[in-house]
Amino acid sequence: MLIGAIVVSSLLRAFVGQMFIIPSPSMENTLLVNDRVAVRKVGDFGRGNVVVFQDPANWLHEASNPDGTSRQPTPRERVLEFIGIPTATTPGHLIKRVIGMPGDTIVCCDANGRITVNGYVLDERAYLATDDAGRQVDPSRTRFEVVVPRERIFVMGDNREVSADSRCHLSDLSTTQGQGQAAFVPIDMVVGPAMGVVAPFNRASRLPIPASFAGVPAPTAPAPAKAVIKPEGVTCS
Repeated sequence: MLIGAIVVSSLLRAFVGQMFIIPSPSMENTLLVNDRVAVRKVGDFGRGNVVVFQDPANWLHEASNPDGTSRQPTPRERVLEFIGIPTATTPGHLIKRVIGMPGDTIVCCDANGRITVNGYVLDERAYLATDDAGRQVDPSRTRFEVVVPRERIFVMGDNREVSADSRCHLSDLSTTQGQGQAAFVPIDMVVGPAMGVVAPFNRASRLPIPASFAGVPAPTAPAPAKAVIKPEGVTCS
């Protein structure tokens, strides 16, 4: 019975869905540290979806001990990894919200400090993080204008003040890509959209696409082969 259950679990994980543990506050208040989210590995995703994806260009650093040596997983973490739940020592996955799809022009910010996608103002009040006093974080303190290239997406965390997302890689240098191209996540590295929080039980909830994204118009031109980034050398703040 146990072997059969493991086989079924492995097949479901490979083709249908997988659970992930939230390791950081970058998606607060939508997702909290140690929330478990179910990710669907079949079907499409779009603007506004929260997605899990493989680290596209060394955005993450390997978990380590205080002395800098690599930290090995604990017995509990080994069990979780065995049944398909990534932990702090599982390399290479992040979770963010899709702000732009291929061909989209994303600008931060308009005169009122709001992000626009293809000229449409995003109302992000439904999901941006708030502090203990109830103040909502700014959509972004980093100013930029980008056009998302073919077969890539632009992602941001809901807690913009602590999220090292696409904005923070717009000046990254790469030996295989031009400056800043690593900020755009290849679609084939996306595991899938997060469908909801499944644990702890008192936080169980769905993760629907916020209504504001329904108004975003399609891009007016085909997606470029390489991203357009203005100004050059954008730094994250």
